Amino acid sequence: MRGSGKADVFAMLAHPVGHAKSPGMFNALMEQEGLDSLMVPVTCKPEHFDTLWAGLSAMENLRGMVISVPFKQRAYQKCATAHPRAERVGAANTVIRGADGRWHADNFDGVGFMDGLAQAGISVRGQSVLQVGAGGAGASLAYCLAEAGAGAVTISDIDPARAETLAGLVAQAFPECDVSPGPPDPRGCEIAINATPMGLRADDPYPLDIEGLRAGMTVVDIIMDPRETPLLKYAAELGCRVQYGQPMMDCQMAAMRDCLGVLNGPKP
Repeated sequence: MRGSGKADVFAMLAHPVGHAKSPGMFNALMEQEGLDSLMVPVTCKPEHFDTLWAGLSAMENLRGMVISVPFKQRAYQKCATAHPRAERVGAANTVIRGADGRWHADNFDGVGFMDGLAQAGISVRGQSVLQVGAGGAGASLAYCLAEAGAGAVTISDIDPARAETLAGLVAQAFPECDVSPGPPDPRGCEIAINATPMGLRADDPYPLDIEGLRAGMTVVDIIMDPRETPLLKYAAELGCRVQYGQPMMDCQMAAMRDCLGVLNGPKP
């Protein structure tokens, strides 16, 4: 029986939260495994975050949370400890309560992205990569691309200063990778990545200069819904190899599941 008084409770925190897929995916997994556990969607206006966090922290049966926009940075700041991959981007998308009651931060955006590529047989080692988007998810991706041995990473963003800052930080952490800010032009690249929300709506502009795409390139979009964004549709018709957003979420969920201890059963 799920949802008893002894249930382990997890939360998915975002604003808005209605589009979030994590609660449904985790609850289906818990149901399948016969666990007395559940994940509930939670939201609040950003200005009420501190109040909500205090209440969530006071919940003794709340074991962990999945964190999404716009709370990743603020949740990270509330944590007492953090994994290095969360530290380097200053953001958390998963937090777990320690035995001492304090929160520990982790970030699986880049992990899920790279694992999804690996499952599809796509390697970034030695490749020239264009990444459009230097926000929370983009930052995690950029570090992981450089860490995985990409030969060069060009980071583009609607805010050039943000792209320049991120490029500098990643280059400092991984000097063997040629990391630089630049325009959203995929010419000369083997892999192009959209790490922005552009493509969620049918009337969104393309996130990059599609005239620079060529057959044989790999084009990746982290958007899950719609599955085939306008960018991926255009790239596929051109003869590019495309990678959809769902594998990133699937692989993130596996990593989050292990971090949260979802399948570890109830605490004694």
